[in-house]
Amino acid sequence: MTSAASEISSPVGIVAGGGAMPFAVADSLAARGITPVLFPLRGACDPARVEKFRHRWISVGQLGRAMRLFREEGCRDLIFIGTLVRPSLAEIRFDVKTLRLLGNVIRAFRGGDDHLLSGVGRLLEQDGFRMVGIKDVAPDLLMPEGCISRAWPNDNSKTDIERGRAVLAALGPFDIGQAAVVIDGHVVAVEDIEGTDALLARVARLREEGRIRAAAGRGVLVKAPKSGQDLRFDLPTIGPRTLEGVAAAGLAGIAVIAGNTIAAEPQAMIALADAKYLFVIGLPA
Repeated sequence: MTSAASEISSPVGIVAGGGAMPFAVADSLAARGITPVLFPLRGACDPARVEKFRHRWISVGQLGRAMRLFREEGCRDLIFIGTLVRPSLAEIRFDVKTLRLLGNVIRAFRGGDDHLLSGVGRLLEQDGFRMVGIKDVAPDLLMPEGCISRAWPNDNSKTDIERGRAVLAALGPFDIGQAAVVIDGHVVAVEDIEGTDALLARVARLREEGRIRAAAGRGVLVKAPKSGQDLRFDLPTIGPRTLEGVAAAGLAGIAVIAGNTIAAEPQAMIALADAKYLFVIGLPA
């Protein structure tokens, strides 16, 4: 348990983007007797699923309104979770509070996703809120160390995993991506702004075009946080959809950093990995 986890105050505010993770975090909190309050982002969060929870809608660029709602709901502790397609500055309608902080907001936008989220988080903390991470509020959603599948990486895959970790460590300071595909020691693709699903689709296409000659069942998807990343924000995530992409790309499995990777729908992911004979392994940090 982290020091922040031991001090979590109920209710916890969840700034919710797209996907299933905001709801998984809310369920995890509720199961431990902590009240979740969702602040779904318009245009990103699922409006049907959010109805199950206490919630207040917010918009990107409406920082003043968001802070007022956080206070009205009694949420000192906040977590950012879920997917969000970053809008351009020209597309955002700023409220008065955000305009007063516009210089800081523009600086936050000038960088990758981790830079943006940590920048906005600092603005909220300056106003008396506390940003927390998955480790603090829902550690049960993090990938454990070791293999969670029946299949295990062979020696060839272990070598690919080490190469992938080294590549991601080198790229981390540039805030580019959190994933790489390595096949027989060759780095064939690195995650870009399109994300992991698109990365795997690209590898599948390269196989179809004959650009990748290695036999199916070789190669690894490696995911890791960026070096120096604020681990409260934008942790790597894997789930059943990732497994489907790995299978379509003809890879042998997935390697991620234990304790620093979100495992979405773990039971479904394990069942799919075993059905397709793929390995899923959590590596020591």
